[in-house]
Amino acid sequence: MADDPDDRRVLGLSRLDGEARVAHVLWPRSGDLVHRRGAGHAQGARGESRAGAGSRQARGQGGHRGGGGRGRRCQARRRDRWRRRAGRGAELAVKPALSREVAAALASGQPVVALESTIVAHGLPWPANLEVAKDLEAAVRRCGAVPATIAVIDGSLCAGLGDEQLERLAQDGATFVKAGATDLAVALARGGCAATTVSATAKVAAAVGIRVFSTGGIGGVHRGDDFDVSHDLVALAGLPLAVVSAGAKSILDLPRTIEAMETLGILVLGYRCDELPAFYRRASGVRLPHRVDTVRELAEILTVHWRALGGHGALIANPIPAAAELPAELIDAVLQQALARAAAAEIRGKALTPYLLAEISRASAGRSVVANRALAVHNAEVGAELAVALSHLLAR
Repeated sequence: MADDPDDRRVLGLSRLDGEARVAHVLWPRSGDLVHRRGAGHAQGARGESRAGAGSRQARGQGGHRGGGGRGRRCQARRRDRWRRRAGRGAELAVKPALSREVAAALASGQPVVALESTIVAHGLPWPANLEVAKDLEAAVRRCGAVPATIAVIDGSLCAGLGDEQLERLAQDGATFVKAGATDLAVALARGGCAATTVSATAKVAAAVGIRVFSTGGIGGVHRGDDFDVSHDLVALAGLPLAVVSAGAKSILDLPRTIEAMETLGILVLGYRCDELPAFYRRASGVRLPHRVDTVRELAEILTVHWRALGGHGALIANPIPAAAELPAELIDAVLQQALARAAAAEIRGKALTPYLLAEISRASAGRSVVANRALAVHNAEVGAELAVALSHLLAR
C-alpha cells in the first residue's frame, strides 16, 4: 500500500451469509465501505470502527433473542444491503422504466441479460437490424434468461422494450442519437430518443441490478497518437457488471486496450480462448491473462471478484463462431485504407466507428453484416448461460 492515506485502499473484512470472510474496498475519499458487517472489520480498517465492531459483537452474542428465524432474516437483510452498496456507484436519479417482464424477473431473482440498442439503431441496416434484435432476445430466452434491451424512448429511460418500441428502434434508428453514459442526461432532458452504447447500457443495467450485459464488441483505445479512449472502459471499471463480447472492435489498438483495462482494474477472462478476440477475427495475437472453459467457473470467479473487490467490472472475451470469421488480410487491408481516408476527412470521435464499419461492410460485400449478426447472437447465448449460473450462486 502507498504511504499517502489519500491514495491507498484500506481493506475491511466482513462476513456474508456464513461464508468465509472476504475483503471489501474502502475508498478513503468517499469514506464509504461497500460492506460494514462482521467482527473482523475493525482490524481490517485500521481500527476506525472499533466501537461499532464492539456493539455488533454484543448483538451477535445476545441480540437475536428471536432464535434462528430472526437470525436468518438478519442475514437476508445483510445480503440485500451488500447487493445495494456493491452497486451504489451506479445509482441513477432518473429511475429506468422496466418492462413488466424485466421487472418481474428482477423482483423474483430470475437471470436477466442487458442488451445494447446501438447495434440495432446504427450497427445494421433495416430490416436486418430488426431481425437481429429479435434474434438476440430469442437467444437469451432460449438459454433460460430474460432479455432487457436498453434505450431512451421519447425521453424515458427504458430497460426492456415492447415489440412496437423494438420495431421503432430498428426502423427509425437513424433518428436516434447515439448516446454514451455521458450523453444520457442530454437525451433525457430533451425528451428525445437515443440508442445506448456499451457505457450507457452498462450504467443503466447496473443501476437496476442486472449483472450481465451482452454486446458485439466493446470500445477501447483507438489507433494513433491522439489519445482517443472510449468511455466504455471507464464505465466498466466502476460497475459490478460482466460484459460478454467478441473482445474489442478490430479497428482499435488492441495491445493498448488490454493495458488500459489492466490499469483500470477490469478483470479480463477469455472464454475458451487464449488470445483477445478481435471482433470479426477469433484471435488477435494479444495474449489474455486468464482462460476459462466453463460458464460455471466464470460465474464462480465473478462471484468472488465482486464480493472481494466490490464495484469493478469484468470483460468476458468470447470469440466469434469459426464459421463466421472474416479473413485477417481482408480486415487489415480495409482498415488501413479506411483509417487514412478518415484522417484526411477529419472523421473522429463517435463518427469514426460507424464509418469504419461501413467501409468494412462495403469491402466485404456484406459478409461483415453476417459476421456481426453471428457474433452478437453467440454473445447473447453465452451471456444468458452466465446469468443463469450467476443467479444460482448469488442467491446463496
